[in-house]
Amino acid sequence: MTDAANPLLADWTTPFGLPPFAAIEDAHFAPALDAALEEGRAAIAAIADNPEPPTFANTIEALELADRTLDRVAGVFFNLAGSDSNPAREALQRDYAPKFSAYASEIVNNEALFARIATLWEARDSLGLTPEQMRVLHLTHRSFVRSGAALQGEARDRLTEVKSRLAVLGTSFTQNLLADEREWFMELSEGDLEGLPDFVIDTARAAGEEKGAKGPVVTLSRSLIVPFLQFSPRRDLRETAWRAWTARGANGGATDNRQIAAEVLKLRDERAKLLGYADFAAYKLETEMAGGADRVRDLLMAVWEPAKASAEADARVLEEMMREDGVNGPLEPWDWRYYAERRRKAEHDLDEAELKPFFQLEAMIDAAFDCATRLFGLEFRPLEVDLYHPDARAWEVTREGRHMAVFIGDYFARGSKRSGAWCSAMRSQKKLGGETRPIVVNVCNFAKGNPALLSYDDARTLFHEFGHALHQMLSDVTYGSISGTSVARDFVELPSQLYEHWLEVPEVLKTHARHARTGEAIPQPLLDRLLAAQTYDMGFQTVEYVASALVDLDFHDGAAPDDPMAAQEATPARLGMPRAIGMRHATPHFAHVFAGDGYSSGYYSYMWSEVMDADAFAAFEEAGDPFDRDLAAKLERHILSAGGSEEADALYTAFRGRMPGVEALLKGRGLDRAA
Repeated sequence: MTDAANPLLADWTTPFGLPPFAAIEDAHFAPALDAALEEGRAAIAAIADNPEPPTFANTIEALELADRTLDRVAGVFFNLAGSDSNPAREALQRDYAPKFSAYASEIVNNEALFARIATLWEARDSLGLTPEQMRVLHLTHRSFVRSGAALQGEARDRLTEVKSRLAVLGTSFTQNLLADEREWFMELSEGDLEGLPDFVIDTARAAGEEKGAKGPVVTLSRSLIVPFLQFSPRRDLRETAWRAWTARGANGGATDNRQIAAEVLKLRDERAKLLGYADFAAYKLETEMAGGADRVRDLLMAVWEPAKASAEADARVLEEMMREDGVNGPLEPWDWRYYAERRRKAEHDLDEAELKPFFQLEAMIDAAFDCATRLFGLEFRPLEVDLYHPDARAWEVTREGRHMAVFIGDYFARGSKRSGAWCSAMRSQKKLGGETRPIVVNVCNFAKGNPALLSYDDARTLFHEFGHALHQMLSDVTYGSISGTSVARDFVELPSQLYEHWLEVPEVLKTHARHARTGEAIPQPLLDRLLAAQTYDMGFQTVEYVASALVDLDFHDGAAPDDPMAAQEATPARLGMPRAIGMRHATPHFAHVFAGDGYSSGYYSYMWSEVMDADAFAAFEEAGDPFDRDLAAKLERHILSAGGSEEADALYTAFRGRMPGVEALLKGRGLDRAA
């Protein structure tokens, strides 16, 4: 197949340079990826073998541009592999995981290339670099060293093998999890629907149609299984659903992830030691804001004790409610959400079935856009363009007539999509080589409906992912390697978690939370009760999260465990975790940690960022206006547009004037009273 015949390699004449999705077939990916890898190899060789002395332009900037075609092709492929997978794409992932790893190792192990980078690093103070260029040089040199460029002989060869195997294992972990989530469902009879709100019944019927079942089903999609656990009075069915949900990746057979997790942890430990670190946590956290495992553990334990005390107090109330129902025995994990929902209705007069009609998906998209308009002057225009799936939609993002980005929203759950919600960029912002504006994608797993209704937590997820999107769309740097969300892992969640706060602004809800049938704005008494209940059940939510974060840290802080499942049990036992609360992510489906290195030793980062997001939104509260344009401009200048151009603590301090303490987080979660 010639380059001209392959739409992935041809010039894209589509609007805004979008991928020509209508012309792309799965058969195009392998030849396009192979061609892109070869082009990248040639570009790297040209840099390494350049007879001219190394300069920032002919080495660092040339490196920034070396993978232009690979970035373009891979940007399309990996977005499709996560959001609309199929057997052909899964096979390609398995085939190319070791090839990508080998390519990355070739670059790092190129001694002539690293020598040029090292020469520039040694002479950095005499090169007349701008602060942004100095930052890029620093990050490039550090990345090569941390990837093993300074190793020699057997150690270098072994590290290459380790990284290749880890890439294969991460792909297998992801695909096994997707298979378990796709295959399991529980059929419901009409009698099993008793007690469920209409929106849950409608979702279950739609899921049954997708699965080809004769009637409604419960699947492992969070948007269905969580409300089922909240509302079903059938304790036996709740237990079956909960056990299936928490057993993902641990069902034996070809999709079991337990041995994969064990091998991943061993290889990570070996990787760290080859590079001279005591353990993988020391290696991974060196470049994060936290800096080391002790600071992470200090933060998590500062939150653990008040959260545990709050959860234990709640458990006593829920268990008494269960006794009143005539149920003997202890409160179990499949009971918690059901009785917590009943208690919320009783104590806060809040009923999810009453709330949900006020949170239409379309209205919440408009709300996220409206807040971005008021804060940053962005405008959103729907686009009629070919995309990769009928559920996906696109908007052009502009400001004062200037094109800023294309935003793609893919909101509905389906069997071909991995679980969870995420933001990615098919194309990142940069100025080197010509002004390039981003193509940003938000992927969620909301239940379909007519209209599609969200829970309040779903709406928060939508705002969260859109906060990540803003970090990409407002990026304003020269070099793609520091663009958008290319920041420390424990800083990347700040823009997303901060943006969630605007959903809680009363005027936003009064404007956009309107009843799906009547169009009536959310009544003030209901709004008051909703906002008053924001910290309801926060002990449970915090305990399940912190337990997972501490297990992740314990996995990597010290020698890798021989039996990760036993180690997983040891951490909650040591902490005295309430028995009726499960970890948010058990090891076999802990994709944050085992699908790749992204959040390994780093799942704590959501809480680390929350310390900052609580403090950052307090700045708007102190200003007396959640849409203060001067503060918004400062937020954009120092955080949203800055990417990784400076260290994260410097960026935050430039915005807020100081770093925050944990007090704002505890107050925001309502745990200060339990501390």
